[in-house]
Amino acid sequence: MNRLDTGDALVSEGNVSKMYFETDNHTRIASQVGSIAVLPCAVRNIGEGVVSWIRRKDYHLLTIGYTTYSSDERFNIIHSDDTEEWPLQIKYVQLRDAGLYECQVSTHPPTSIFVKLDVVEAKAEIFGPSEKYLKPGSMLRLTCRVVQSNEPPLYIFWYHNSRMINYDTHRGVNVSTEADNRYSELVITHTNTMNSGNYSCVSNNAVAASTLVHILNGK
Repeated sequence: MNRLDTGDALVSEGNVSKMYFETDNHTRIASQVGSIAVLPCAVRNIGEGVVSWIRRKDYHLLTIGYTTYSSDERFNIIHSDDTEEWPLQIKYVQLRDAGLYECQVSTHPPTSIFVKLDVVEAKAEIFGPSEKYLKPGSMLRLTCRVVQSNEPPLYIFWYHNSRMINYDTHRGVNVSTEADNRYSELVITHTNTMNSGNYSCVSNNAVAASTLVHILNGK
């Protein structure tokens, strides 16, 4: 029996069928904190072989066949009998999940490919300094962008202290948001001392950002 390098087919002499991985070795998957990551592993002509997933940083056995061995319920196999796909699903991805994962088939000796999971944490950023000082009657303009996000946010809300103010047009607040572009702008044309306080940019899929605004009393 001749065994090729990891990630290539395992060839059995005299056997027409051969097991091989259709998923490329060292495939990289990017996932965002809180999302669902799916690590691919497509195996052709597996025969009697059994697929296992191993987390390489601590050599923790996650799954064998359909069975999950990890006590962390976020890990599971989503294989269907009518496919040759054995993807590992990780729910509610966390930063600590980043790293190398091994998809191994129980040939003799075992054959594997490796999948790298990169995890990013989306965050909101308000342009400019963390504190702003304005005179009464001047314009306040705050611009927020959600960065390191694999998916556009469902919403971007602005808060003044603990109050959501996206729709406070009667208070002189104007908010324009382009969620697909991960961008939002807040404008108060004529400020007064009541506009002092903490302003936060909050989205459903990112760490919030805030800035402190001081409207001087002008005396």
